[in-house]
Amino acid sequence: MIKLHDKTFVPMFSQAEIDRFIDKLATQINLDFQGKKPIFIGVLNGSFMFVSDLMKKINIDCEVSFIKLSSYEGTSSTGVIHELVGLSTDLTDRHVIVVEDIIDTGNTLGKILDLLEEQETASLSITTLLLKPDVFRKRYPVQYIGKEISNKFVVGYGLDYDELGRNLKEIYQLGE
Repeated sequence: MIKLHDKTFVPMFSQAEIDRFIDKLATQINLDFQGKKPIFIGVLNGSFMFVSDLMKKINIDCEVSFIKLSSYEGTSSTGVIHELVGLSTDLTDRHVIVVEDIIDTGNTLGKILDLLEEQETASLSITTLLLKPDVFRKRYPVQYIGKEISNKFVVGYGLDYDELGRNLKEIYQLGE
């Protein structure tokens, strides 16, 4: 159990479990994108650990870039997406893989897809470490999912609670 600010969190996924989720994702991506030289676009800040560990397991030619958006205050989404740092890479005719730490409502993902719609990509895929299917109501296909979870607030492994907890090696869920 850990305490961040005024909240207590209990263990959800160990470092070994997270590594197994990433192994599964990397294996499938390596197969699906063989010979295509995709560009992975990590969504900051939350995905930085996931992108790093995923890239270590990708054995095909690829590139990495980042975009930073924000919609959270405390433990709930504000519903308003703020674009903070945009892409500087031309994505025309590129195979793009958006890398999210977690997808819940899909609002942030929707904003990213809106931004990418303006570019003429060869293909667009989405991978996420965690997906909350109970609250994800968008029609966007998420091709690569590490693990589906219930609608619990989680921290660790890049995920934060008011900027604390990103450095944790494990993932914790909000305690009761």
